[in-house]
Amino acid sequence: MLSWLPARVVALRVKVFEKVNGDNAITFPNEQVGPDRFQELYSHPAANGRSRGAGLSDLFWYWLSPGPEVHQEHLEDGPRYDDVARTTRAFLAGPGSELAEAATRCTAKVLDEVLTGPVTHVRLRELMMPVWAEYFYELVFGEPCPRAARDLIVGHADDVVSSLKCTGLRHPARRARLTRYLAGRLADVRHPLPATLSPTEQVHYLQGTYFNTAVVQMSEAMAHLLLALAQHPSVAARLAEHPADDRYFAHVLDETFRLYPLFGIAHRITTADITLDERTTFPAGSVLCFNYPAYHATGYADPEVFDPGRWERTAARGAHHIPFGVAANRPCPAWRLSPIAMRAATREVLRRVRPHSSVTHTRSLPSRGPCLLVGDGSTPRLRLAWLRVRDRWEDVWRSVVQLVLGTAMVLHAHRLRPAGRYFETHEPQGCPVRHQPPGDPR
Repeated sequence: MLSWLPARVVALRVKVFEKVNGDNAITFPNEQVGPDRFQELYSHPAANGRSRGAGLSDLFWYWLSPGPEVHQEHLEDGPRYDDVARTTRAFLAGPGSELAEAATRCTAKVLDEVLTGPVTHVRLRELMMPVWAEYFYELVFGEPCPRAARDLIVGHADDVVSSLKCTGLRHPARRARLTRYLAGRLADVRHPLPATLSPTEQVHYLQGTYFNTAVVQMSEAMAHLLLALAQHPSVAARLAEHPADDRYFAHVLDETFRLYPLFGIAHRITTADITLDERTTFPAGSVLCFNYPAYHATGYADPEVFDPGRWERTAARGAHHIPFGVAANRPCPAWRLSPIAMRAATREVLRRVRPHSSVTHTRSLPSRGPCLLVGDGSTPRLRLAWLRVRDRWEDVWRSVVQLVLGTAMVLHAHRLRPAGRYFETHEPQGCPVRHQPPGDPR
């Protein structure tokens, strides 16, 4: 059934990306900087440039529009970044019990809508997007999310992540509908918005931070977690039978993030020369790409095996494990909130159903996580066999779609140069623009 085709198409797609965007970025770990020095380089104070000077920034800005220039992950260091980061921390703060209760409530509401029989077929990312749309709406506005607003948020978030995974093209008009809605709600947010941003930029900050990145990343994280549980029923059973065992849940979450990190590669641009030793120097303007999956696969026995028990024997602090980035270089602002909310959502799912799946589980998860939610304790073997066959066929045609659409969007972004054009007319904090050959977006 052309099972060889997806891998060949992925390899071709990588070459297209390299050809269009250049191949001058440096990806770690490598022979020069191995896993043992990965975090040392990642944490270096001069590895702090975010978008200016990297060709692959054009791709990310293209996919994350509107408003990537004020997205917390893409702002250069300086007063605006500090202002935005401080605001984000305020929105994501709160007592753990309240954060968990809201996640339980939002999950229950969506499950009430979706679970209509003893066996329900879902795509896990699509199942979870309405949950986190409701959740972050409540964090931002302090009130229940109207269905119309939820639909706008889900439509926007799905559009962004589908284009990022090259399974669909961008739809700027769809994104603009949410922009217009948020522009009319600026006065209703729970915390003061960054004063260094204009009203339009404040709208883009809300849209990009909470109703794009937060919704997408939490939906992806939950899809990976639930799919892992669906394919390891003993782990799911233990969590369901011992819902108060927070330690074991932490091990399951650590193992999920180790195998399926939400970031494939995080890039940083050096703002000064970095010298690690007499043989290892990276000049200012270098594009450094930190490969999370490759790093997470080092330092473990049987790294390809999903084994939550390894965290009984391994201290996360000393392991090659950075699911939320590194503390010294812009860690994910939801590092505290995410485990609390995910634990509550997972408990609510397992209280009602058991997930089952026979599909291929990859880090990028372009399939969106096909899964069966079973409420009567049975194992639907025939439906699982059908799910497996359908997934293999979808993998073939989807890989071709990704090649075609990915190439089209890379070429379009290369022509538009949204980041490059922005920094040609903006010199943030008086720093000179450094011109660096484009990098590898893998």
